[in-house]
Amino acid sequence: MSADLALRLIECLLGWSILLQTFEYFKLVHSFEAKSVWDWSLLRQEMPPLPGSILSTFDVAFDPKRGQSALLFVRLVASLCLMAGFGLGFFIPSLFVLQVMLLFRFRGAFNGGSDFMTLVVLSGLVIHLGLAHSPWSVYAAPAGLGYIGIHLLSSYFVSGWVKLKRPEWRRGHAMIIFLDAGVYGPLPENSIFRRPKVAILCSWSFIIWEGLSPLSLLGLDVALAYASVACVFHFLVFWFFGLNRFFWAWLAALPSLLYWSGRIF
Repeated sequence: MSADLALRLIECLLGWSILLQTFEYFKLVHSFEAKSVWDWSLLRQEMPPLPGSILSTFDVAFDPKRGQSALLFVRLVASLCLMAGFGLGFFIPSLFVLQVMLLFRFRGAFNGGSDFMTLVVLSGLVIHLGLAHSPWSVYAAPAGLGYIGIHLLSSYFVSGWVKLKRPEWRRGHAMIIFLDAGVYGPLPENSIFRRPKVAILCSWSFIIWEGLSPLSLLGLDVALAYASVACVFHFLVFWFFGLNRFFWAWLAALPSLLYWSGRIF
């Protein structure tokens, strides 16, 4: 896959992902009002020491009645422009800054790993954009796509080998516990996933697929197969656990894998 195609796919998928996230924020805006767990006046007290000017900026930007709505509207417009390919030199840095601000807003992350993967993909695009307008422009695409790809593969690799070290995953017990806590949990007593052999098979399928993720770099065909399984995997995570943000955040990073496949080995 060419660098231009990979970057364009990332821009479209990431723009769509951020757009959905922003609509979700708008839908939950009532939860950010005073006396709730996400109220800025409460979270502000737990912020690390920052210059007064930065805190004042945050106070304005995160005001639930005005500033926060304006911030989300800018994010919505920027995501649409990213998908359309308009003014990327402006909207990519804007989305990056807004993502960092939202991480400060929720003291790390509002939705866990999906927020950080969104930041990773935006960081890769910022790296590409910065190098593209420098004397090292020839390295712009490899550096940006490499940054995203390293984080993508390491997220799978580490997850797989952590599962391998845990006896509850090797024996299939962990998957049953997770499914019991899922959207449709607890599982019925006669569920197929409660059968020991099925639970062990599913657990080891995840362990092997994630742990052998670096092999996807062997060639485009291998990477396409791996990316297809990744799409199914993340869709199942969305279906059983309601983690819709994870689905699109990780899909936005997959083109980096298709770009690097076959270029290293």
